[in-house]
Amino acid sequence: MTATHDTTYAFRVARPEDAEAIAAVDGSFTTSTVFEVAVSADGFALREVTVDPPLVKVFPEDDGGHDTEGEDSGRHTCVAVGADGGVVGFTTVSYSPWNRRLTIEDIEIAPGHRGRGIGRALMGQAVAFARERGAGHVWLEVTNVNAPAIHAYQRLGFAFCGLDTTLYQGTESEGEQALYMSMSCL
Repeated sequence: MTATHDTTYAFRVARPEDAEAIAAVDGSFTTSTVFEVAVSADGFALREVTVDPPLVKVFPEDDGGHDTEGEDSGRHTCVAVGADGGVVGFTTVSYSPWNRRLTIEDIEIAPGHRGRGIGRALMGQAVAFARERGAGHVWLEVTNVNAPAIHAYQRLGFAFCGLDTTLYQGTESEGEQALYMSMSCL
């Protein structure tokens, strides 16, 4: 159990009965800034710019790929449970032994529970899982318009390590760029 901002949350491995609650977590966000990406022959540069009106991003339905069976496979989902017993957030990760990388596949916190340390605690659970597996680093992908998440990842110690300007082509996120961030977990 972890107490954050006068509310107690429990963190545990997801169970099969959590699947519906995980799918129901609202991962949308609103931001007044985005990261503008400038690509050159020598690499890329990021510049945070204001958007007016603020951008509201709602992600499409998930494919349901969250592992609620436990830690036996390379995939692992951990949930944050509120005082009422409901799932208020989760993180899903996968581990690749060949390069000792733990990938954050998804992390979502219900809007009413954001800013209370749940994301930090869930990332702590992910890093602990990474260390148990012998991972050397944790890696994630984030859209350039998700400035709130980018700032949170930076506070956790993540740094930019790559860019994909084509990942979202042909999707509802067309026009956005995928930024990759990583951090050591040694």
